[in-house]
Amino acid sequence: MMLVDDPAVIDYSHLITTRPYDVRRVIISDLHLSADEPALVQAFLALVDDLIALPNLTEFYILGDWFDAWVGDDRYLSLTAVEAKRHWLTPIIEKLKHLSNQGCKIKVMHGNRDFLIGQRFCDLFHGELVIEPYLVSIGNKAFRFEHGDALCTDDKSYQRFRVIARNPLTKWLLLKRPLHKRIAWAQKIRQKSALNKTQKSMSIMDVNQQAVLRALKPVEALLHGHTHRPNIHEVITDNENNSTKPRYVLGDWRVINPESSYQQVEAVIAVSTSTEFEQKESLQLVKFMIKI
Repeated sequence: MMLVDDPAVIDYSHLITTRPYDVRRVIISDLHLSADEPALVQAFLALVDDLIALPNLTEFYILGDWFDAWVGDDRYLSLTAVEAKRHWLTPIIEKLKHLSNQGCKIKVMHGNRDFLIGQRFCDLFHGELVIEPYLVSIGNKAFRFEHGDALCTDDKSYQRFRVIARNPLTKWLLLKRPLHKRIAWAQKIRQKSALNKTQKSMSIMDVNQQAVLRALKPVEALLHGHTHRPNIHEVITDNENNSTKPRYVLGDWRVINPESSYQQVEAVIAVSTSTEFEQKESLQLVKFMIKI
């Protein structure tokens, strides 16, 4: 996994062991959870356990691609009580409900893999489905949160697909199709996506500079995922004055040693902190690592 080598990036475990009272918000993206990747599911559950232990956490954001595929809330909501009890999503819902009941607001954003998530599913854990771009004030800065795929405008074919797929009418028609057909459709999309990654250049699948400048124009900072290239970029917004604004990129969640009996999951996430005395919130990227 590509991890950032930057002094602003710290270890998440350090924060929760030495500064648990300072953590205010946690932002993650690109988990790609599925029943086929139990290590990722267990890593996410471990993260939520950490969040539950943070006494002053106010918000938890999931900025898209929470799931590797989502064909509609009804796939889970239509389960019988016995089926739901055995389902891999149920422990996630229960832990998130616990977190929400402690006063932490859980906000979920669509990604390119799970744009069919609905508020009905989020209601199960008292979460809120938010629409990108989502504006958040952190310290004295206005942040723009988004998944990140809309910034990759050089990938023309994907952007055409995105416009069609995100259309409310398209989503309504998709959700009217039988569940088994939606599952087959999602599998086809995943296969096509994997093929495209081998055929398209990395630069095409990264963000476009002009798209980034447009996104940054009304705010002081940008935070997104999707590209799987975690880093903090200083974007030049004014050449004459050499003015810059930060672009924070979250990392995807990956199993580092899948063949080992002790698998390690790593991700780069964002955490905001504020001390009781400073009263000023700041954001940093941190490494979340856990052995399963």
